[in-house]
Amino acid sequence: MFGQPELSPHRGPLPLISAAPGRSYRVVEITGGHGMRRRLCEMGFAPGEVLTVSGGHGGALIVKLLDHRLMLSRGMARRVMVTPL
Repeated sequence: MFGQPELSPHRGPLPLISAAPGRSYRVVEITGGHGMRRRLCEMGFAPGEVLTVSGGHGGALIVKLLDHRLMLSRGMARRVMVTPL
């Protein structure tokens, strides 16, 4: 769950919702249906992009990506697969 410290070293991609605040991650994959993938790509979430998790607000996740601060719902954040840098 978002904001909880990682208890064990994670070797593969993890969903953005599980990312720790204050850390940087590289987007490796966008999952979900065509519409969800297209919407996330339009927002800048594309494989290879680097983002930083800023924190959360209620049920949403705040990230810094491409010099922008974006707020994602928990459902959208589950579709973005990342690896820590």
